[in-house]
Amino acid sequence: MNEYVQFAKDIYKLTGIDLTSYKEAQMKRRLTSLYEKKGFGSFYGYFQELKRNDLLLLEFLDRMTINVSEFYRNCKRWEVLEKKIMPELASKNHKLKIWSAACSTGEEPYTLAMITRELGLLPPQLIATDLDSNVIARARLGLYPERSIKEVPEHVKNQYFKIQADSYEVKEDIKKMVQFQKHNLLSDSYGKEYDLIVCRNVLIYFTEEAKERIYLKFSQSLKSGGYLFVGSTEQIFHPDRYGFESAETFFYRKN
Repeated sequence: MNEYVQFAKDIYKLTGIDLTSYKEAQMKRRLTSLYEKKGFGSFYGYFQELKRNDLLLLEFLDRMTINVSEFYRNCKRWEVLEKKIMPELASKNHKLKIWSAACSTGEEPYTLAMITRELGLLPPQLIATDLDSNVIARARLGLYPERSIKEVPEHVKNQYFKIQADSYEVKEDIKKMVQFQKHNLLSDSYGKEYDLIVCRNVLIYFTEEAKERIYLKFSQSLKSGGYLFVGSTEQIFHPDRYGFESAETFFYRKN
């Protein structure tokens, strides 16, 4: 059996993560680079150490979950959300239900919390999920380097962060607005009746079949008139297949 195929099966048994749902060449190249840097000569030897070394396993999870995020990433799209999408949704529902899927280290759900606060809306039911429990723990801490907040408007930075010499900590009242949970987009059940789902810069790493399943599940999880907000490289070319219509660039409204 192909060594990577066996590694993928072993990882699934160990962690519940299905590596076969990611593009094989890209993921194999990333993980080969990682194990070689750690001094291993094969996927087999690497896996044997992953089973008994929690720190090495956490590093593996960080690498394969592609944790690259920042506040107000692609800020023009967040302006559309704040000035058009959120007010429209709030006019229909007094209390919004929002899901930040594959939330990584928390920048996007905290951005959502700050926007609802800026708009003077009722605190939403704001759920943020990721498949990596280590990432979720880091998100709950809410502590970030300066590079993560480069797109944050100055007044927002001053209002919602505790600014220290070399780091920025999200204030406690914003932290309390977000419910972080572990969730696997490929295998776990989805919630219902969301007004807004944000899932950005993650699905590009999935196969076309996996993406299609996820888009359909997102559609089923949204209220009629709810929105899906995707990343700048994740345009949905046939949104009608999933019951969506294109509303704004990278925003899709459920029919």
